[in-house]
Amino acid sequence: MAHPSLFRAALSGLCPRCGARTLFVAPAGLADQCGHCGLDLINLQRGGRFVGVLTALLALVLILAALGVDEWLRPPLWASFLFWGPVTVGSVIVALRFYKTMWVYHQYEEREA
Repeated sequence: MAHPSLFRAALSGLCPRCGARTLFVAPAGLADQCGHCGLDLINLQRGGRFVGVLTALLALVLILAALGVDEWLRPPLWASFLFWGPVTVGSVIVALRFYKTMWVYHQYEEREA
């Protein structure tokens, strides 16, 4: 089976073996196994400890962006919360999905080779 792009696989939660949308059970939580083909995803997700560094780097970028926007536009505090809250949550979820998908696909290809 030809693999979809990593970005599409991360957003759709596609299984690396069958391509079904069963990789995630929560916005950024991996499933224990594929509900379609039975691929054991728990063994594929071991060793992905870089996720804390990824989250810290993303937090640094978002903090610097928030400080820059605050310095440039001087929005009221409520507007900053209203904007940066969803941006932060959405950014973290997308980054975690992308990283976890990348890790699972890499481990799957290593074990299949």
